[in-house]
Amino acid sequence: MNETRAHDGRPSPEALLALAEREGRGRLKIHLGAAPGVGKTFAMLSNARRLAGEGLDVVVGLVETHGRAETAALIEGLEVLPRRPVIHRGRSLMEFDIDAALARRPALLVVDELAHTNAPGSRHPKRFQDVEELLDAGIDVWTALNIQHLESLSDVVGRITGITVRETVPDRILERADEVVLVDLTPEELVERLKDGKVYLPESAARAIDNFFKPSNLTALRELALRRTAAHVDDEMLAFLRQSAIEGPWPTAERILVCVGADAGSEDVVRIAARQAGGLNAPWTALHVDRPDVAPSDEASIRRLDAHLHLAERLGAERIRVIGTDIVAEILRFARRENVSQIVIGRSTRHGRLRRLFARSLSDELMYRASDISVQVVTGESDPAVARRSARRLVDRAGPTLGFAVATGVVAASVAIGLGVRRFVDLPNVSMIFLGAVVLCALRFGRLVAYAAAFLSFLAYNFFFIEPLHTFTIAKPYELFALVVFLFVATTVGGLAGRAHEQAEAALARARSTRALYEYSRKIAGISALEPLTWTAVTQIAGAVRGSAVALLAEGGDLRVASAFPPDVALGVTETGAARWAFERGEPAGRHSPTLPNAEMQFRPLVTASGTVGVVGFAPSDADAALSEDVERFLVALVDQTAIAIERIQLGTRANDAAASVESERLRSALLSSISHDLRTPLASILGSVTSLRDFGDRLDPATRKDLLSAIEEETRRLGQFVANLLDMTRLETGNFELATDWVDLADVVRGAVTRVGRFHPERRIVLADAGTPIVLEGNATLLEQVLFNLLDNAIKFSAGDTEVRVRLGGEGGSARIEVEDAGRGIPPDELERVFEKFHRVASGDGRAAGTGLGLSICRGVVTAMGGSITAESPIADGHGTRMTVRLPVPRHPSTAQKGAMR
Repeated sequence: MNETRAHDGRPSPEALLALAEREGRGRLKIHLGAAPGVGKTFAMLSNARRLAGEGLDVVVGLVETHGRAETAALIEGLEVLPRRPVIHRGRSLMEFDIDAALARRPALLVVDELAHTNAPGSRHPKRFQDVEELLDAGIDVWTALNIQHLESLSDVVGRITGITVRETVPDRILERADEVVLVDLTPEELVERLKDGKVYLPESAARAIDNFFKPSNLTALRELALRRTAAHVDDEMLAFLRQSAIEGPWPTAERILVCVGADAGSEDVVRIAARQAGGLNAPWTALHVDRPDVAPSDEASIRRLDAHLHLAERLGAERIRVIGTDIVAEILRFARRENVSQIVIGRSTRHGRLRRLFARSLSDELMYRASDISVQVVTGESDPAVARRSARRLVDRAGPTLGFAVATGVVAASVAIGLGVRRFVDLPNVSMIFLGAVVLCALRFGRLVAYAAAFLSFLAYNFFFIEPLHTFTIAKPYELFALVVFLFVATTVGGLAGRAHEQAEAALARARSTRALYEYSRKIAGISALEPLTWTAVTQIAGAVRGSAVALLAEGGDLRVASAFPPDVALGVTETGAARWAFERGEPAGRHSPTLPNAEMQFRPLVTASGTVGVVGFAPSDADAALSEDVERFLVALVDQTAIAIERIQLGTRANDAAASVESERLRSALLSSISHDLRTPLASILGSVTSLRDFGDRLDPATRKDLLSAIEEETRRLGQFVANLLDMTRLETGNFELATDWVDLADVVRGAVTRVGRFHPERRIVLADAGTPIVLEGNATLLEQVLFNLLDNAIKFSAGDTEVRVRLGGEGGSARIEVEDAGRGIPPDELERVFEKFHRVASGDGRAAGTGLGLSICRGVVTAMGGSITAESPIADGHGTRMTVRLPVPRHPSTAQKGAMR
């Protein structure tokens, strides 16, 4: 990508974002040296002692003195963390205690030897990973590093010194450092320190001078250290310019693209590209082109390709994989789209001499077609094994021995068929029989076996059917020409048929993977609970890796095992730690990962847009084998889909809980409002009447006392009705409402309710239009009377005193119908259903009729429990009035037995 700079006098957003990302984490200071003994640890401890003397909280986490007295003297007076013993192969190894450092949390922690490899069983395989965790925890760290331990330079150092560097640190650690201090010493001074015994013991120093510490080696290492430090300083300057919105000119950095393949030489190509990118201070990308028309490589090639891409990523590259049939076209298309200035590619070695006469190699074709981009071809020693593996890869799946045996047998059968046909028919040319044999081998075993069959057919055809017979001599020139043409046609046809076979197998493999993903998506789409979802996920993952799998979900800040396949999978302490690490850090942990690689399982986080919801772990049956590229892609898709499905279910649960909470809050508010408004009025009336009787009872006339007592009685009944409604509503909602049923005459129930309402409202006129014929149904007479009482009481409250309330009773079909009509102002259309909700009141304010908003809700609950329904209609006449209709089921032929008492 292009360099981003400030515009219009404003700081660069990317630079400010990078600065913001550093907030909250510790600062890293690396003391960089060209070789051991230049004084990195001495300089680091000297500065640390100075800061400790100024009052800074400085702690030594780990320092290796290597027997140097002056280094050991600098540690005295500083707080030193005890080391942690680790038992390995019967030996006790003393390692850096990262947990003690995190618990102590000093302002500055000194940790020596950044490239050190931790003992097996430690939390991290490498010490630089311990340092990264300390930085993420907000602790400042000082450390020391030699230039030969940088991963991108390890092969260069090996060629310079002849010594293989086994302990390496990714280049990103140096790039992440907030400060790099170059501790420099001339080669002559360093050799003198060696001779004086200030670096190693005398006998070790003598061997070191003769091997690693040669002046030529030290000079080359010193140059590498100076260059990398200068590059880091340049990065700091550019970052400062961008953050401060200082105008350039800034140099436009180049962009490098390295082409990565599965051949062994790609590792050298990646390292060379990394060094070029570091020297030019340029971003770079590692690109691999997958061809859909070529069958998947063998497992070894897939692992090599993954290793090369991971190496490029560790060295600071962005890894990209694209798909295309024309590799060169895809490389150039990507390069032009990303503004690449240089392409680095390894020299192609697969073409034989004969084929190079007719076709360009990949590197030659790229140089020919890349007219506007520089192409660098990296040469190296040819690897014959690579070509042999490439030739075998298509046969390995079916077995090379079986393929060649079949090719030999098919050619032998073709000879027999040809000889048999010639006895009966005089055929001038039987080559078509052999051509059919070649096609058959190609369709079954691929191109390599087809080529073998073509060559065997070439020999057999010459030996048995071309004069002179039973020799490989060709007497006539046209026979030689025909034989060569036959070989060319057989090879071409066999190659085409073999390629079609390989493409079909590759397409079949992809179709199976796509089908499996589709089936999995279809399964989890209809799952609404976490338990069946996690079970489906672990069974699918276990099948993909051909081993075991487990899913752990976040619960209360910790992880719990949701599902496992097989069900008896147990997680040890190491596996639990790896799972927790993957969950907290959002990165893989466990086997075949940088964190806790000794665990039996690898754990991957289930990451969603709202955060990490859990982890899944898996263990292939072959614990030492890495996952193939196809399985890896399939597994990544499974994990992503599982995470999305878990998030969907959790969001649905949260939405339901939120809706229930909102409804509960609404009901609570309505209840409080009802209590504060509707209970306060009768209580005030009762209190006023009682106070009057107590204070003025002797002076009140009998009529006044009677009115006060009547008011107390009426308001007390209202309170009793309110409490009864609340209890009925509670029983309906909790399911404790017991409905005792019996056969009742609905006409008697209606007359009883009308009579009861008449006693409470003697001034109101209630008109009952009786159907005249008894309507017998199964129900609860008391509750039905209460329903009708609530409807009539409601109609009276919301209609004028000079109007009448009508009640109609009738039956039609298999149901009975009760209608209660009033001549009030009516109910708005959008409120007709809401009037049956708890505490809902159409009117509001102090002018509304007395009530709690529970009556109609209780009516609907009781009627529904009896198998009926209740509805509201408004207006019913001249734009006003309301009709409440209750419908109840009526049995067609109730028997005598049914007319007894029933529950």
